[in-house]
This record gives sequence, structure tokens and C-alpha cells, in this order.
Amino acid sequence: MKIVCDPHCAGYARLGHPERPARITATCERLKNQTELPVEWRTPTPVTDAQILRAHDPAMLARLKIPKDFDADTPFYEDIAQYARAAAAAALEALRAARNGEPVFSLMRPPGHHATRSRAMGFCYLNNVAIAALDAAATGVERVAVFDFDVHHGNGTEAILLDRDHLAFFSVHQFPAYPGTGATNAGRNCFNYIVAPGAPRETWRATLARALDDLTRFSPGLVAVSAGFDAYVRDPLASGTLEAEDFFWLGGELRALKLPFFSVLEGGYSRNLPELILAYLKGVEGLNP
Repeated sequence: MKIVCDPHCAGYARLGHPERPARITATCERLKNQTELPVEWRTPTPVTDAQILRAHDPAMLARLKIPKDFDADTPFYEDIAQYARAAAAAALEALRAARNGEPVFSLMRPPGHHATRSRAMGFCYLNNVAIAALDAAATGVERVAVFDFDVHHGNGTEAILLDRDHLAFFSVHQFPAYPGTGATNAGRNCFNYIVAPGAPRETWRATLARALDDLTRFSPGLVAVSAGFDAYVRDPLASGTLEAEDFFWLGGELRALKLPFFSVLEGGYSRNLPELILAYLKGVEGLNP
């Protein structure tokens, strides 16, 4: 398993904010101290403005340097533009590994799937998975699917990919929930699968399986996965019911597609995030739970 991570991504924080450095540092420690899953660590190479601007307006890059909070959930941090660029670069590094047939996970912050073409929001500053998906489409992958299993709808990814040829977006998420979008499908290529707050694990699994069936019918050449772990039963920011074994199962279901894919960390705010990620990665690798 290739893990793309730059330890410097733990370098920003705001007291009490759930998107905290320990999400990465604790997960790195867990992965380095376990022996079941062989891990090869990689660091990202820089992302270019041209790659970012496939997904975002030029004004977005300028706004990242203005010392003013973006919204109540999305603070300005010193050097946040560089942190956001590094997370986008890691998604591109994961894409390269996937195209080489390697299982890979981008373990970075900030997350990205709420960032729209022109707005940072929901803890997200640049849309990492959209940047990578559009790069894949621009560099020879004929059909690219984005599969988002974060408990919150990936509104930014949907807005960026809406009605783009040869790309499709499949999101399984709780509704109602932040950001209040994703109740129905959008355009001709964005498909939303909603799960009610507190719905049983069996409902989540059935909905995830249905979305993956639909994704398979799209016949993608590559799948970009927005991997959010906040549908976990003890996550503080939503009302999901999944357990670690469900993320293991989901990793195995993605492996069973027999398609090149890469995963990019989105949400997941419980103390158990390292165990959830490890379970998912073991599923991706086809190991025992």
C-alpha cells in the first residue's frame, strides 16, 4: 500500500476545531506501528497552477492568501494556500500511483470535497479529488468516476464536475446534513444516494453497493475516491452508524471492481479515525479484517 503524506500538513490548527492535526499524526503513528499492512510512504511533488485552474477560478488562488476567514467553519491560517496546494499535490501523486496499478491512499489535510470552483468552505480550500479527476481526464483517461462516501455531500466536487463529458460523480451521504445539498441527482452526470440520519448499517451498505453498481455501469477507466470516515457511529459531526468492519467491507468492494482507483482523505473526526483508515486499507489490499 502506497501512502502519500507530507508531515508538514499537521502544521496548522485552531483550538477546538474538529479538523485537527491529530487526524494525520495519529493515523501515521498507527500505520507505522502495525505489521499487517505493508506500507510504502511517498511525499507529493508540487502541483502547478494549470492543474489547479482546471477546477478553480484564478480568483480562488488569490483569495487563499487574504488573511480573512472564509466562513465560520473554514478559518484563514497562515500559509493555508501552501497547505491546500500540498493536499492537491498529494491527490495527484495518488493518481499517478493508481495509473501504475498501485493501491494508494492520500493521507493529507486539508480535505477538499466542499470547495467549489470559486469558494472555500466546510474545512476545504482546494478540491483535491476534482483537481486529480480533471487531470486524469486531461491526460488520457477516457472516463473518470468520482466515488464519495463521506457522510456529507461533496457539493464542491459536484459543482465542479457538473455536466462535464466523460466524468461522473457518485455520492453516498446523509441527508439532511451539512451542507444541505445532494437531495437529488444533478445534471446528466452527478448521482446522489441519500441515507437518513441514524439509518442502520444495513441501509448504508445497501446504498453504497447500489452506487457502486451504477458506477460500474458508467464503465470508468479510473475511479477517484473521496474517502470520508465520518459516517462512523461515534463521529461527532453526523449521525452515521457504520463500524470499522463496514469500512473494511467497502475497501474490499472497491478492490472487487478491478479498476484502477486511488483514495483521498476527506472527513472523519472521531478518535478512532486511525483504526477506520487501517480497516479500509486492509479491505483495499484484500487482507483479513
